[in-house]
Amino acid sequence: MREIVTIQVGNYANFVGSHFWNFQDELLGLGDTPDSSQVFKDHSLNMDVLYRSGETQQGTLTYTPRLVSVDFQGSLGSMSSRGTLYGEASSGLSDVVTWTGRVTAQASEPLKRNLFLQSLYEEEQANESLNNCLDTGRTETRNEIQATDIIECLENNVKYWTDFAKVHYHPQSLYELNGLWMDIQDFNNYGMGRDAFTGLQHGEEITERLRFFIEECDHIQGLQFITNDAGGFSGVAGEFLENIADDYTNIPVLLYCVRSPDLPVRTKSQRPTVSNSLHDAISFSRLSAFGKLIVPIGLPSLTKSKASRFLSIEDEKPFHSSAVYASAIHSISLPLRMERPSPSVDLINASGAADMSELIQMLAGQARQNMVTTLDVAMPPPSLSGNHFKQSLLENLQPLTPDTGEDIEDLQALETISIHGVLGAGGQESTVSEVNDAVQAAYENAVRRPRFSHLSVSRCPLPIPLPFPSIFGNLVGQRGELLETPIVGPSSRDSLDVHSIPMAARLRSSTAILPFLEKRLHNLRRYGIQQGALGSGLIKDWGFGKDEIEDMGETLSKMVFTLNPYCEESSDTD
Repeated sequence: MREIVTIQVGNYANFVGSHFWNFQDELLGLGDTPDSSQVFKDHSLNMDVLYRSGETQQGTLTYTPRLVSVDFQGSLGSMSSRGTLYGEASSGLSDVVTWTGRVTAQASEPLKRNLFLQSLYEEEQANESLNNCLDTGRTETRNEIQATDIIECLENNVKYWTDFAKVHYHPQSLYELNGLWMDIQDFNNYGMGRDAFTGLQHGEEITERLRFFIEECDHIQGLQFITNDAGGFSGVAGEFLENIADDYTNIPVLLYCVRSPDLPVRTKSQRPTVSNSLHDAISFSRLSAFGKLIVPIGLPSLTKSKASRFLSIEDEKPFHSSAVYASAIHSISLPLRMERPSPSVDLINASGAADMSELIQMLAGQARQNMVTTLDVAMPPPSLSGNHFKQSLLENLQPLTPDTGEDIEDLQALETISIHGVLGAGGQESTVSEVNDAVQAAYENAVRRPRFSHLSVSRCPLPIPLPFPSIFGNLVGQRGELLETPIVGPSSRDSLDVHSIPMAARLRSSTAILPFLEKRLHNLRRYGIQQGALGSGLIKDWGFGKDEIEDMGETLSKMVFTLNPYCEESSDTD
């Protein structure tokens, strides 16, 4: 077993992470449910890769994510920073021996659980009595009504990522950046994040929590790092990653840089444009220096993107967009926790297992050093029984990485694809060999083929838990099948309507990432490096010197040159 420790830095990264862990919790629950589908019982995934076993002081066995989450103070809503399994820390005031005057204490009322969290609490408290209930019909009716109310509550009232978290966390997992004395919207640049990590002992405490999880691993395969790449949290992540690189030289980092959709802002000032463009360039340059494999995720608009062809997304709701990105991360990371079958056992439920180092080597190749990849997704892909499957599977993969090139022909492209739960004849999950054959046939008919492609296949679909948002269009059936005619009713469908969906996701190392890199190099030069640059004052305020910015420009320039040696000369003339 090769463990993975997950790190989530930033509010939006934790929104993504909350959905990701809900998927894992749903898989665990379905695996233990007697009447659930056999594909959830035989998913061939080793959940111990992501989870740790433990025990409370009362002797209760626990199973919690191997996770370090960093967010702003007050971001946990009604949840305690110690989680819910291990009890609360003492909150009593200690005696102050150096002060003889009066002492007063002010405390705010804790936030109340929303309807979903309250239902989880009541379910845990009354689990035995519910299981022994004799009035089955009435119980199911009450549960159905309650689930409808919960879905409506979440659609309209999610404020914190903990509002829809259904998992229990270890006391070492949840870390709040306290003592910053500012609102989260003011925590908006790289310099602030860097100062927050190095000051007030935050860096030492966060690093110590990571050490707790790493040191209990027997054979750690790597770190799954999800971070905001905008605002102050990118600075926190950059400093954290630098510490990791110093302390754990041989542990690879798979870095997902996520951001929420851009919402329109009305302003006539040029300063926000300069600040955002410069911040994107600096943030990416710093973060990419410490990740073995970097995956930028976050389209300017999911609502208008091709990736939402069968979805109904509201860009203004982080609850929506983060669910799509978490689904993609879950899918593309499946090979990292697949069981490796013995040579004497046929591959029935899953194939294509790979650890993190193998995944990185696949996408690096022998000559290409650039490790920034695009992430494409089909949510959901078509079934094998469709007449157009062989031509449409690859075409249905749409980018979740911003600023990427389309219809790129790159003979040196390298990719890894993860497909799971694809339906076949009779609406049943297709076998591993059927999916393999269909993908190979699709590539034989494709105009563009990569130099190398690794395929992972699982029969287990993506389970849709109750707190999943109502984002499915009316062409998506109960098991994620694509329908010929839309279902009559609301334009969006929820977890009561769609119980699971097949998924296809792809990481691709190719020249499709060039526009992303070139844009950041151009903006860094224009606003930060060239003489009289408009962002020179911002750079100084963020704590960067001229030499540091020029080094970042050199780093980005090398990335571009690696993919396209002929574009360097024209870039220098900007």
